[in-house]
Amino acid sequence: MKKLKSHFWYTKNQRNGILLLLGFILIIQGAIYFIDSHVFKEVDVESTRVLAYQHEIDSLKVIALERRKPKIYPFNPNFITDYKGYQIGMSTQEIDRLMNYRSKDLFVNSSKEFQHVTKVSDSLLKVIEPYFKFPDWVKKKKKKKQREKRFDHTVKKDKSIVSTTDLNLANVNDLLSIEGVTDALSERIIAYRTKLQGFSVEGQLFEVWGLNKDLGKEILETFSIVTRPVIKKINVNTASFKEVLRIPYIDYDLCVKIFDFRDEVAELQSISELKQIEGFPLDKYDRIVLYLLAE
Repeated sequence: MKKLKSHFWYTKNQRNGILLLLGFILIIQGAIYFIDSHVFKEVDVESTRVLAYQHEIDSLKVIALERRKPKIYPFNPNFITDYKGYQIGMSTQEIDRLMNYRSKDLFVNSSKEFQHVTKVSDSLLKVIEPYFKFPDWVKKKKKKKQREKRFDHTVKKDKSIVSTTDLNLANVNDLLSIEGVTDALSERIIAYRTKLQGFSVEGQLFEVWGLNKDLGKEILETFSIVTRPVIKKINVNTASFKEVLRIPYIDYDLCVKIFDFRDEVAELQSISELKQIEGFPLDKYDRIVLYLLAE
């Protein structure tokens, strides 16, 4: 009994400590009540500042969602997997249609063909079409078809409607009778013919800028050199620098070499002596001697 009583017996200092502790507890509880009641006032959620904060938070959420979205990189629509199709928004049925089409070893080569096979909506096609990447040969094939389509819509030219078959007398309209010859090309052919004073050999036609070999051969199937041009040759021993420079096939550097050689030998006895000039273009000799002579 004495031991039990000793547990409930406190000294004066102990009693003062307990009272002081109780006092502190009451003060703290009162302070908490006072702060809850007076310091923290009700927030007006409709205030301009709160709405601005909320708008900023919503914007950050949208940005975070966009960043979490999978990025779409250019791809060949012929090799779409189930997961890839799901990523770009295709339904299971649309993916299956493409898979069935591909199982037949067939390929889609355009956005229009992709939509025809898969039956995707116009809105979805508009979103994913910019990411389609078809092989280079498909692009080239499309361009070729476009050119052929434009060609098919043009009026076929009648080769029989020509005023002459002489290449040196043919006019613009005569040359336009050949498929593939444009207005600009026909004018260039005539301008170059004028510069040469007339075509002396058929090979000169292929020297026209922008004329490919196949089209040149087609022109020569209708036109040929009937009238040989009469070219007034220049005496290389007495001609001025400007006169020689105006000759086709002779550029400034070659003209300088010719005059240096003429000064060295004093006078050319034969036009074939030009071949002795260092760096002389032998492949153009037959063309150059059409305009030069040595007397």
